[in-house]
Amino acid sequence: MDALMAALVAAALAQVGDRTAWLAAILSDRYAKPGMVIAMAALALLAASGLAAALGAVIGPKLAPNAQQLMLALALLLQAGGSFFPAKVPERLDRWKIGAIATTALGLFILAFGDGVQFIVLTLASRTPVPALAAIGATIGSLVVIVPAALMGEAAWLKLPLKPLRIAIGIVFLIFGIVLALGALRLV
Repeated sequence: MDALMAALVAAALAQVGDRTAWLAAILSDRYAKPGMVIAMAALALLAASGLAAALGAVIGPKLAPNAQQLMLALALLLQAGGSFFPAKVPERLDRWKIGAIATTALGLFILAFGDGVQFIVLTLASRTPVPALAAIGATIGSLVVIVPAALMGEAAWLKLPLKPLRIAIGIVFLIFGIVLALGALRLV
């Protein structure tokens, strides 16, 4: 259960102002089908998180507990670093001619799979006997942010105070990353 809640919270925080939610808003505006965008986002996020969790399940038993904790600290520190920089405008996928459903599912999968959340999922999955919980938690946490983005559309989404939110979230990730790293190195 720890992996589920940790992944849910980490993913929800990491998605604020991130490109995945932004792309969901763009695609929702383009296709005027927020329900379809949300459904394909859920599928894409679950697939990306599932792959990360599967890799974590393979790597986890090979690592000592301190190494697992240090890897999680590194994932949080990297996510913190990314939060301090503004998100680049995602590719709008205008030239993709594979249909609304395939464009949305594949576009969001590609963007989510390269996201820092997947490294967090991998590290959380490596520390738990039920790695699937990390994937489920990350999917739900990401949807907490992506659903409102898809329902709002791009213009309304970009009016939110995303920059100060990202900085505040970056500070939270930084603090937790440092504390975990110091604990893994037995300095606290």
